[in-house]
Amino acid sequence: MDQKGFGMTQEPLLKARGLVKRYGKVTALDHCDFDLMPGEILAVIGDNGAGKSSLIKALSGAVQPDEGEITLDGKPVSFGSPLDARAHGIECVYQTLAMSPALSIADNMFMGRELRKPGIMGSLLRKLDRPAMEKFAREKLNELGLMTIQNINQPVETLSGGQRQGVAVARAAAFGSKVVILDEPTAALGVKESRRVLELIRDVRARGIPIILISHNMPHVFEVADRIHIHRLGRRLCVIKPGDYSMSDAVAFMTGAKLPEGVSEAA
Repeated sequence: MDQKGFGMTQEPLLKARGLVKRYGKVTALDHCDFDLMPGEILAVIGDNGAGKSSLIKALSGAVQPDEGEITLDGKPVSFGSPLDARAHGIECVYQTLAMSPALSIADNMFMGRELRKPGIMGSLLRKLDRPAMEKFAREKLNELGLMTIQNINQPVETLSGGQRQGVAVARAAAFGSKVVILDEPTAALGVKESRRVLELIRDVRARGIPIILISHNMPHVFEVADRIHIHRLGRRLCVIKPGDYSMSDAVAFMTGAKLPEGVSEAA
């Protein structure tokens, strides 16, 4: 399959080949390929029903493909659940953010991976090491310039939409040692908060963590993405570089109004 603007000089960090996922008679992934290069922001775009959600779920362990192979750092991996993917260093921030509004920022940062106190207090009495969790959460928010949030113990429900997204991104960056997946991170945010989230995305990439960005917002995609994976009819149609094509071109490829040079509909 032709990949316009691919220009690979190194091996992909996260790679998929021939992924197939069927739901009854519906084929969501039809021998789909995928490549995420080290240190890049890769946008994934596609029309509704194109299968990009199934692709992201397969890469993050939320669904298991019926066929195909996923490799991470050149080694085949098989994720039985999102916890498996997390154990391999792949963190996903879903559109819903998956946060508990009544819990504090620190508690949300460590949800499902709480730190226990050393010694018998932690091992037998299961007492949480709150000072360590709060210190870690504050450091991670500081690293990404998010300490406009004054109190690490304030409930998440008291934060603005952009601040909540910031905490979710900081959590993913803190624990995602290999890959961070962001699903529509600027949806339902205002202009100012969207701008801050885009800066956060660049900050995470600057720390060496590659990002998969799923978005319908073309201006945002073209602003921050190094490459754009265009998904159509359950498979990768092509990969383009924002500097080589216009937003109109990308939308036309995505909807099937026109095809990139060298790619046929049957490819």
